Amino acid sequence: MIEGFWNKDWQKLCFAVVGIGLIGGSYVKALRKLKVKSIIGIDRDEAVLQQAAEQGLLDAALLQGDSTLAEADVIICALYPDAVESFVKENVVFFKPDVLLTDVAGVKGNLPERVQALLKPGMEFISGHPMAGKQSSGFAMSDAAIFQGANYIVVPSAHNTEAAISWLEKFAAVLGCRNTVRVTPTEHDSIIAYTSNLPHAAAVALINSQSYNEKTPYFVAGSFRDATRVADINPDLWTLLFLSNKEAVADKIEEYIRQLELWRDALRSGDGQQLREMMSRAAARRKELY
Repeated sequence: MIEGFWNKDWQKLCFAVVGIGLIGGSYVKALRKLKVKSIIGIDRDEAVLQQAAEQGLLDAALLQGDSTLAEADVIICALYPDAVESFVKENVVFFKPDVLLTDVAGVKGNLPERVQALLKPGMEFISGHPMAGKQSSGFAMSDAAIFQGANYIVVPSAHNTEAAISWLEKFAAVLGCRNTVRVTPTEHDSIIAYTSNLPHAAAVALINSQSYNEKTPYFVAGSFRDATRVADINPDLWTLLFLSNKEAVADKIEEYIRQLELWRDALRSGDGQQLREMMSRAAARRKELY
């Protein structure tokens, strides 16, 4: 990395955002509020690019990468994991010599190593994951405020410099994120399997249960509504996410089954003490979370 990059004010940096959906669109809106030097938007959907341009969010709108990318100091890839690698492979020839790239992928695996291997010396890829989102997707639902109070996961690799890692952490804070945490790709994928993949699988399983019948809607209150909210899911995206993290997700499902078995056994044996202990422990942990 060129030393001077880290000393530039936000207003002197050019950002490129690849994929102008919910998260990419939210980045674009947040960057415009930060008054950065310029914003390049890249998306295959011309209508989305036009909407973003009409809202004054983009200084350049591209259907695919080209030499315009040579202006970008920072490139944010708001894409599926495999698409991140493909984008870099196709466009690295245009990148600035000291460019910093990051992503928002929900599963990491060996993505950091694969992408860094495509870059030229002096370029850095630091994987990231803003823990922000909405049930709905698409640019129309994007919002700069999505980052306010959120957590930001930084997933550095051996190739990354401390200057680059620190810059990304500061950037997350400027976006409005409350906390940043550094983890390895393995740690990221294991924890996300528990906090994101498993709840989605559980919600889908609950809705798909044979207990569901024509009278179920009349018995629904807050608990069922909250527990099944994320069952309204994008099947294409989540199939990819589940399969990309399949071993970790399968392990978390097995752990969850063991917890449900404890409930089943306590109920069938009439063990009220065990039920109270499980619920008390859960209540204490829930309070620690918030």
